[in-house]
Amino acid sequence: MKILISGSSGLIGSSLIRFFQAHGDEVLHLVRSNPKPGDIIWDPYNDKLNAAELEGFDAVIHLAGENIVAKRWTPEQKQKIRESRVKSTRLLSDTLAQLNHPPKVIVCASATGFYGNRGSEVLTEESPAGNGFLPEVCQAWEAAAETARERGIRVLHLRFGIVLARQGGALAKMLPAFRFGLGGRLGTGRQFWSWIALEDLLRLVERGLQDDRLSGAVNAVSPEPITNAGFTEALARALHRPAVLSVPPFAVKLLFGEMGREALLASARVRPVRLLESGFEFRSPKLAAAFKHMLNPTDQTA
Repeated sequence: MKILISGSSGLIGSSLIRFFQAHGDEVLHLVRSNPKPGDIIWDPYNDKLNAAELEGFDAVIHLAGENIVAKRWTPEQKQKIRESRVKSTRLLSDTLAQLNHPPKVIVCASATGFYGNRGSEVLTEESPAGNGFLPEVCQAWEAAAETARERGIRVLHLRFGIVLARQGGALAKMLPAFRFGLGGRLGTGRQFWSWIALEDLLRLVERGLQDDRLSGAVNAVSPEPITNAGFTEALARALHRPAVLSVPPFAVKLLFGEMGREALLASARVRPVRLLESGFEFRSPKLAAAFKHMLNPTDQTA
């Protein structure tokens, strides 16, 4: 299979490249700067992408986008977050729709932020969008792929939860504090976090490329979401460290502002109903076992 991938420098993108190359697939990168031989240059902020270079791909995986939790959400940062997702998806979708031989499928990243802060409500792909900045971004992000769908390309929106891997992402940022016994709950700890082990994410992306039954929105999360307090306890136990500290809600809001409210304190109890209905089997459905697998120093997989 010949695959084009955007956002190839991040944790998910770089891991997918290694995963597909290990399976014998040809993977090319869509990059904004510093191209290497075989890379395709684009500039989504200025609508620049050479359609001719996109002919002949079997599949496209679109992951590019500004990091949501890297900075406080100033008006300028919110604009970057929105435009980096919506403009890039629209440009890629419009370009693929023009091709003589478009790919059969495009897998587009989305997020469980689509659902907003919903407390303990069980959320599925049929649940409506929530309220707030992240739900608005996710709706516009997914809608930006409409021209590809109209062209007959199968479009799959993977609504990622927190992606857990030892080598990067959210878990890698948490580990130093937890290893020193300085980890703890955020806010009340009652908010649900929907998560997925990187190993399972790689397998479900592969499934998404191959399974014609999967299209539209698919929740890319473990079948067992957990509260922040449960997450904290499981990680501390896996590291054999205490986790008695906590950051009260007002401190999270003071430190991180709107981003803290929507990304750290919001509760999204998301279930991967469509994946389970398709027969997908998670290798790490439970968080405690996932941590044991990831944090085993003799284990070098995701």
